[in-house]
Amino acid sequence: MGLRFEHAFVIKAPRERVWSYLTDPYRVAPALPGASITEKVDEHTYAGGITVKVGPVAARYRGTLRFEKLDAAGGTAEIAASGQDTSGRGGADMRMSSHLVEQAPGETQVTVVSEVNVTGIMAQFGRGLMQDVSNQMFQTFTEAVRAELERPATGAPAAGGAIAPEAAAAPPIEVVSFGSRIVAQAALRALRQPVVWVAAVVVILVVCWFLYR
Repeated sequence: MGLRFEHAFVIKAPRERVWSYLTDPYRVAPALPGASITEKVDEHTYAGGITVKVGPVAARYRGTLRFEKLDAAGGTAEIAASGQDTSGRGGADMRMSSHLVEQAPGETQVTVVSEVNVTGIMAQFGRGLMQDVSNQMFQTFTEAVRAELERPATGAPAAGGAIAPEAAAAPPIEVVSFGSRIVAQAALRALRQPVVWVAAVVVILVVCWFLYR
């Protein structure tokens, strides 16, 4: 199942600081629950994983991420990533491009476009639910990025970009943990489908037949 996601957000931080953060996987991973970087393969390639849980179904992906383009002057980065579910139930490939624009002194807009292809168990949930999950994941991510970058700088990150143990143990993304928003969105989408209303009418007629026969 091929999916395309587009997101944008504004951070009250200089573009250089935002760029330094977003192009360092060791700093980005803790901002996304369930994600971790386990190894730096070469100058542009990293190994890691992420766990995504949709209701009772959890998928744990292990794979690699590679920076295919880093243009600091233009504020553009292109990333290719691929991974396989550790249980052998599918995989995912992603190509992502991001662009940074300084809107005003100390204020940066980040635009991200992702092309994702999901196979296996996660593909069964359909585009609508996967879009909802993506939106919630991105919201969690942007909140963490703002919390990190909009506070006063306290110094450079640890040498080698070492990741803190507590960050590496971040919990997986869970739809159920996002409250009722995704459930409500899914319900609204379902109610827009004619087949849902037809099914509802059939159920009502059957109930009435049993009650009043």
